[in-house]
Amino acid sequence: MNDQEFGFETNAIRNQLERTQYLEHSVPLFLTSSFVFEDAEDMRASFADEKERNIYSRYSNPNTNEFIGKVCQMEGAESGFAFASGMAAVYSTLAALLNSGDHIVSAGSVFGATHSLFVNYFPKWGIETTYFDINKPETIESCIKPNTKILFAESPTNPAIDIIDLELLGAIAKKHNLILIIDNCFATPYLQQPIKWGAHLVIHSATKLMDGQGRVLGGITVGEAELIQKIYLFSRLTGPSLSPFNAWVLSKSLETLAIRLDRHCENAMKVAEFLEQHPNVNKVKYPFLKSHPQYAIAKKQMKLGGNIVAFEIKGGLEAGRAFLDKIKLCSLSPNLGDTRTIVTHPASTTHSKLSVEERLAVSITDGLVRVSVGLETVNDVIADLEQALS
Repeated sequence: MNDQEFGFETNAIRNQLERTQYLEHSVPLFLTSSFVFEDAEDMRASFADEKERNIYSRYSNPNTNEFIGKVCQMEGAESGFAFASGMAAVYSTLAALLNSGDHIVSAGSVFGATHSLFVNYFPKWGIETTYFDINKPETIESCIKPNTKILFAESPTNPAIDIIDLELLGAIAKKHNLILIIDNCFATPYLQQPIKWGAHLVIHSATKLMDGQGRVLGGITVGEAELIQKIYLFSRLTGPSLSPFNAWVLSKSLETLAIRLDRHCENAMKVAEFLEQHPNVNKVKYPFLKSHPQYAIAKKQMKLGGNIVAFEIKGGLEAGRAFLDKIKLCSLSPNLGDTRTIVTHPASTTHSKLSVEERLAVSITDGLVRVSVGLETVNDVIADLEQALS
């Protein structure tokens, strides 16, 4: 049998490095900063890129290579590069591909740090960004300029859990010859593969669900080999590469990604259904709730709904803060995708520096709460949310 005949879980577990002479069952750690050469010709050919081999762990390492290989297989990508964090992946990917005078069209609802890159830093280098309203996809093409190079989006979005039609984005990118980049962090390749819908590159913060246990930082970009080569050369020089140890942890984590996501999604659906019936909740956003405005799109492009639930608590900003103060079991943390359920109130924390108008433009109301549903007994999570809401 070849790899294509195996299932997702089998490939995640069995797609690994070749064993060393010690015939280990579990992949070993390669904690080395550099690698040696057999002779002068071997060294010359390696630096001349005439042969593929490990030279220096800032460039590549057996552990990072294995992690990249697994994610490429999961996403259906040709190549990839692994980074020290999700934001290192976002920045390095864009910086490697953009030049002064280029233009980005992006969904308005993106991770806060990505937004800061777009509005605070890229303009210093002559790179502009135009945001489109994710609830008005018909306006996307009007944002495109002659110098537009990249179309960027997250789906599901952070933190309002809106869904963007990846097939539509793929068609627009093809029509206008744009590079479509999708941040697939919330879905993971187990639930969604953007390349199938036309994405050229897919980015992940591996810190989140890929690790799944809040242990290490990591990021990865996978996609078309020609684009990845540009990202690799930029990153080889600038040094944002993933450490071998973190790559080893993340590669082992991918072996349990499917089974963890199954339970995350099952728990999240129950939490969403509970919140939808609660009298102190105005509305709930979860991709696989029929009440979600993009439910049909979510069902088309996602296997399950993910582990993030967003809901609007009655009472606005103060009610949101009071809710956090009453939480007992769940964690208050800026992270997500952990085994532990985490609650966040964006308006008073992660997005507090935005004006009310800016928050509302990306569906962040004063009472919005984001719940990253973990792997605890789901009735215990619901009981904690219930006492905090009451």
